[in-house]
Parts: sequence; structure tokens; C-alpha cells
Amino acid sequence: MTKTDSAPEIQADLIIEGAAEVVTCAGASQGDVGAIPDGAIACTGGTIVFVGTGADCGRRVALKPGGRRLDARGGVILPGFVDPHTHVPFAGWRDGEFEKRLAGATYLEIAAAGGGILSTVRATRAAGLETLTTLVLERLDAMLLCGTTTIEAKSGYGLSLDAELTILRALARASSHPVEIVPTLLGAHVVGPEFRDGRRAEYVRLVAEEMIPRAAAEGLARFCDVFVDEGAFTLDEARTILEAAKRHGLGLRVHAEQLRHTGAAALAASLGAASVDHLEQATHEDVAALAASGTVAILLPGAAYFLRETSRPPARAFIEAGVPVALATDFNPGSSPCHAMPPILNLACVLFGMTPDEAIVGATRQAARSLGLEGRLGTLETGKQADLAVWDLPGRKHLAYRLGLLPCRAVVKRGRVVAENGRLSAA
Repeated sequence: MTKTDSAPEIQADLIIEGAAEVVTCAGASQGDVGAIPDGAIACTGGTIVFVGTGADCGRRVALKPGGRRLDARGGVILPGFVDPHTHVPFAGWRDGEFEKRLAGATYLEIAAAGGGILSTVRATRAAGLETLTTLVLERLDAMLLCGTTTIEAKSGYGLSLDAELTILRALARASSHPVEIVPTLLGAHVVGPEFRDGRRAEYVRLVAEEMIPRAAAEGLARFCDVFVDEGAFTLDEARTILEAAKRHGLGLRVHAEQLRHTGAAALAASLGAASVDHLEQATHEDVAALAASGTVAILLPGAAYFLRETSRPPARAFIEAGVPVALATDFNPGSSPCHAMPPILNLACVLFGMTPDEAIVGATRQAARSLGLEGRLGTLETGKQADLAVWDLPGRKHLAYRLGLLPCRAVVKRGRVVAENGRLSAA
């Protein structure tokens, strides 16, 4: 028997074939998507065991008894989106503020009048654990149907020890959902309402000496985030909080250079932060600092669009300097009420000057890198976790070209079909 006549060497419990292209996102650069025309992919036990052409798959891969064969119907197979900056656990929407903003009110003016983040804090505190858990699960359902298989989710709408821990516990309860959750403590979103009259230093101590140790000891958070900006925290306050987080084994993330330039990006880089997010006001010096540190720049075009910001993060300068650039929805009720990644890809191209391929890599490989998950997620390679989405689109660039919710034929998480034809799987 010749080698070509031998039995297939790979056994799989799921084969997806008939794709116009498989987009591996496993290239070396921000714009290298590693596309395979006429592609197929196979997985077993939740792990990818084959990525290649359909012809090669037919020769090398056999379906196990009871396995499933899924027809991509000339569509596109991509890694599941990794959304590395969200504020999913909250109660209450802020549609009234949207109208005020359209009438000319600024983000800071709305906050100063008692709206903004503190408005969401009041609603979230009142919701309680059960309601928050239900809300998180409903939002994860919606994200999954749009091809997202992993998210980072922040607290930050509690701003007291008990309320912040309750939000993190809601995320822990929602961890049974197919969408994987990476929890982040954002107790330093803004100063808690009870500490606003001359008690800022006391609130910073609460975050650094109580919230962080409790969240770390109970395993409720993997990262700690700080919002450094006018109306939020100063550079010195952020350093105190971030250094406490490092001592307790939490990774660091920083909201930086969004509304005003504060120097927070350089601070984050010097502390070895996993990511610096927003960056609308970033300078050439910030680009150099992030390039030297390896910190991922997470850009949030939904927020820039929704707030009608005229400043843009220097996306091209980041990419040309070798800074890994990730994209995220920043899903939240005040400045980016968007849960789907495809519109974010479009906005990143139109507003920030990224190419469609750069945006795709930003929403997959670089996003996984920002969470320390690049060894397992974000690309389609043998040995990686089988997280992927099948899109009823003629080519990958349609994900950024077409603005709006797009037809996601199927979503696979850990090798299991968890959504298909716009419906969640019964399991």
C-alpha cells in the first residue's frame, strides 16, 4: 500500500470544510492574517488537530464515529473574537445621557452633574448578585452570536468593597457560559461617591489595601485596572494602586490618555502592564515607551465614535513601531453600548486608519496577547484551543467592510458548536 493510499493519520470529532478561506491569524506581523484559501479545520477533544486546505484535510483527517462534519458553504473561518476590554457587569442604561451629549454636553459635564459612571454605580449597587449574574449571561449570549468566544470583563460600577466583590462574584457565577471570562478589578474607576468630599486618599487606600487583597485572595480577578484621567485618578494614585496589585499577583491594565494626556501610558509601560487602553491623546514618547515594554495598546474605536472625540490614537505609529495593537468593544452603558466586534473592526479602519487585516489580527491574536492567553487562544493552529467562528461572507475583509451585525453561521468553543444559524445551541 502506498503512502497516499494509507488510512488518514488524524482522527477528529469535528471537521469544518468548504471554506473560501481559513484565516489563521498566525502571521508574524500585525497585518499578516495567514489566510489559507479553500481551507478546512478539524478538532478533537477541544483542540485543533488540523488546519489546511480542504484537499489535504480529505486525505489526512477522518471523522470519528459520532463526530460531526460542518459545511462552511464558501464562507470564512476565523478564530473566535477575543474582546479584551469590556464593562459587561452593570445595571441600568444611560440613553438619556446620549441625548444630552447630542445636544452638546461633554462627558465630563455629564459626570459633574451626577450622571456618567456614578449613575451606573447607583443602579448596579441596587441590582444585587442574582440580577447582575442574569444580566451578564444575557450579554454573553449576544456576544457569542456575534462570534466572540472570550472577553475581559471589568468591575468598576460598585466603588465600595462589598459592591466590587459582588460584581466579581457575578462574573464568577457566569463562568459556566461558553464565552470565557477574564475578570478584572476596576475598583479605581472613579472615586466612590462616599469619598468625594476630601476623602480621596482614603478611597485609594481602600482599593489598594482592601479591594485588591480580597479580590486576589478569593481568586475573583486576574487583573487590576485604573482609570487615569481628569475626573478619575492621578498618576501618583494610580502608581499606588498598581504597585499594590503587582504585590498581590494581579496583572496590570490601565485606562490611559483618553480625555487628557496624563503620563499614564508611560507609567504603565514602566510597571510592565499587560495593556494600556484608549490612548486617544498618546504622544510619540508614549509610542516609544510601549514599543520598548511590549505592552499591548488596546484601541477602543466605539468609545471614540460614541463620544465624538476628535483626537485619534496614533494607530499607524504604534503598528510601525512594532507595538501590538488590539481592538475591543469597551462595551458599557455610557460611552460604547456596543457588544459586537465586527462594527469595531469597521470603525478601527475608518477612524484610526487600520487595514482590515490589521483590525482582524487586533481582535484575535493581539487581543489574546493582551490577556496573556496567546499560547492558547487567538490563532487557528494545531495544538491550540478550538475556538472559532464560521462567517457567511465571501472573504475576510467583509468583516471590516460591512458595517453592522453580520451573518455568523456557527461558533465553536473548545471544539463544541455552541451557536449555529443565529441560535444558541441547546447544550
